Formats: sequence, structure tokens, C-alpha cells
Amino acid sequence: MSDLIETLQNIVDDAGFIDSEDLAGHSAGLRDDRPLKARALIRPKTTEQVSAVLRACNQAGQAVITVGGMTGLVDGHRSGDSDIVMSMQRMNTISEVDTKTRTLEVEAGAILQNVQEKAAQAGLMFALDLGARASCTIGGNIATNAGGVRVLRYGMMRDLLLGVEAVLADGRIISSMFKVLKNNTGYDLRQLFVGSEGTLGVVTRAVLRLHEAPQSIETALLAIPCWQSVMSLLRRFDAALTGRLIAFEVLWQNYYALNTGAYSDVDAPLSDSAGFYVLLDVNISNGDSDKEQLESILMQSLNDGLAVNGILASSESERHKFWQIREIFEPEQRKFGLVYGYDISLPIEAMPEYVDTVSRNLKAKFADAELFSYGHIGDGNLHFTVAPGAARDHSAIDEIVYQPLRNLNGSISAEHGVGIEKKKYLNFTRSQAEIDLMRQLKNMMDPNNILNPGKIFDV
Repeated sequence: MSDLIETLQNIVDDAGFIDSEDLAGHSAGLRDDRPLKARALIRPKTTEQVSAVLRACNQAGQAVITVGGMTGLVDGHRSGDSDIVMSMQRMNTISEVDTKTRTLEVEAGAILQNVQEKAAQAGLMFALDLGARASCTIGGNIATNAGGVRVLRYGMMRDLLLGVEAVLADGRIISSMFKVLKNNTGYDLRQLFVGSEGTLGVVTRAVLRLHEAPQSIETALLAIPCWQSVMSLLRRFDAALTGRLIAFEVLWQNYYALNTGAYSDVDAPLSDSAGFYVLLDVNISNGDSDKEQLESILMQSLNDGLAVNGILASSESERHKFWQIREIFEPEQRKFGLVYGYDISLPIEAMPEYVDTVSRNLKAKFADAELFSYGHIGDGNLHFTVAPGAARDHSAIDEIVYQPLRNLNGSISAEHGVGIEKKKYLNFTRSQAEIDLMRQLKNMMDPNNILNPGKIFDV
């Protein structure tokens, strides 16, 4: 194995190689206090170096864990002392925007926020947006099929990906870097790598689809009395705004109260007595007329009793404040120290009963546990934060959260992936035939099981 380490070091040079003895300053993840574990950390600079690394590791039967920004929430990037960790950090080039095709070529290590800013400089928009934008990478977004707050209008990462270059376990380079929206020539190979969590190949480059940037974005925060009103408002805004509603987030009362209360740095723009709070973003392309239409819909919704109170952000700083209520997690950590996060999807009409069932079952088993709910309700994605109480029984809480989904045709993961944390519950969402087919695909593309082994399912 020392020969392999020497080979890898020669491939990526000293700047791209960090020995296991020098990993003390490297974290195992964004929300992980543990140091990174690995035989070595490899940081290639080119696709050819990635190819050479994988070829050498495949021949040696050496496991490779590929990482991006390490912001994942299901331990999909977890590594051990015997693994080689390959970081895409140095492969972060962002090309010039092609304004004619409205596309952008990037390397896998490019940071999402940097890609957004590059597109904005050309008067365009890369629509993917999520809380970890300043740390997560495009390669990681592809590997997990990232979603975020704009899925309602623009879709998941797979909908924003036109072309991809990836390296297979044996070092072969698969390049499908198309800039066209339609390419109906057999199997869509790029989609094999979307959501595969690094188990089928390593994404090295991508062609991203861009959209025209709006003149501005208006943000509103509404206090809503009941779930029926939440669903009615979603349909009203989506129908009236003809494709301009880009985000529709719902916060349950206790989540809103926590993130605007004593443990938060954000003051409450509205009182915390309503059952639900809707945070919505609307694209403005026709100046005052679009804003007047939005104001009219808001006023009518108040008059109809669908909302009991509401406010439009008056500035960019106030927009940021509203979104902080949705995205900050510091109040949870300050109050509880330890919390467990969940990411599931199910039919919108079933959400309130499902949340009540989980909350009731949680309290029945752990009286001091607390459940906080919020999410991208416009696309059927619900998030939970659970303060586990003194017992801290993660497995038992998992069962409480996931079991009801089996009868609701829901998913244990809407956007975070499976990783290690959720693979025990994969059969809650996928049939045995589907899991068997995924295993067959894995065995065909990675017969030596070197790519992120043990993630999603065991082979």
C-alpha cells in the first residue's frame, strides 16, 4: 500500500497531497467537530489527474471517498482511516458565461455562490439556491441532486444540468458536455451521476443551464391561520403570478417563534401567534405593475381571511432578515445543543396530520423531546428539526419520523440524499426490485466497489 500512496502523491504533486499525519486541521464536515479520517487526502487539479488517481486505486482495490464542500447532512461524505479522500477543492474554474446559449461551464469544485455571482454579472441567473450556498460545490450539488428554495419554479439540480463530464471507477472519462436542451440519443448518461452520491463515478465538469435574471425579487411574509389557507394561498399565488412565484416556504408556529425569540438575533416582523407562516419570493420583471399586482393579491388574501397579517420586505436587508428566519440554525443549537435534522417529502394535503402524528408519537416516547417543522411546501418537501431530549435515541426517533411515510407514498429523502444515515430506511421508499436494480448498476460501473462504498446501500 505504500507504493499506492507514493503513486498518488506523484500524480497530484505535493500541493495536492496531504498525508494522514497532517490531517489534524481538516474537518470531517461543516457540522462535524471530528477531524477528517483518511489514509491520505488527495486534491487533483485536472480531470486527467482524477482519472489517474481512480485507475491506481481501482487496481489496488482502494476505497475512494470524493468530497466537495462537505456540507452534506446524511454522512454521505464520511470516511475512515483506511480510505483515500479525494477533494475537488482545487478544480474550481468557472468559465465565461455563454450568453447566446445561456449556459456556463464549471469544474466540480466551484462554489455555488461563486457560480451564482458569475451568472449575475452577465445579467443571468443560476437558479439553484440553498442555505449552504457559500460552501457547497457544484459537484456535490450534482451528486446529491440538490434542491433548495427555488425548486417550485426551476426544478432540482438535474433540471439545471445540460452536460456533465465524469470519471468512472477504472479511470475512464465520460464526457457529455452538451449545451443543448434536447438530446434524445439513447440513454441519458449524465443523469446516472445525478443523485448517485459519488457511488457510480466522480463528476469533474458540468454545463449548467442559466435563466434570465429578474429585475428584482419581492419577498413577503404572511401569518396564516390554518393549513387549508396555506394550500389555497399556494394555488392563488401560483395561478395569478404566471410562473413568477419562485419560492413558497412554510414555517410552523413553534419554528417561527424559536427563530425570532430569545435565542435568536432576528426580531419577529409579525407576532408569533398564528398557526403557520408563509415566506414567498416573486420575480419582478415589469417594474411597478408586477409589484402592484403582488400587493393586490396580498391585500385580497388578507380580506378573504386566508392570511391574518402580512408584510412586504421594504429593502434588500429586510429580505435577508425574512430569509434568516427560515435558514438560521443557531437558535436551535443555543437552546438545545444537539438536534437531529430530517428531510422528507409527501403529498401536501397530508402534511399537517403527518406532523401531528410524528409529534404525538415523539412525545409519547420521549416527553422532553421537541419537534420543529418547516420546509419547501410548494414542492412537497418538509423538514424537521428534533431536539431529542435526555434520551438522545437517534434510531428510535428515525423510526417515529419515517414509519408513517410508508402509508403516505412519501420519501425518506426529498433533497439531502441517503448516505449512511438513511440507508437502513431505503426500503420505506424504494421497492426491493428497485434496490436490486440499483445494486446491479453499481456492480456494473464499479465492480470493485471502490467509489464511496457503504453509502445508499450495501453491495
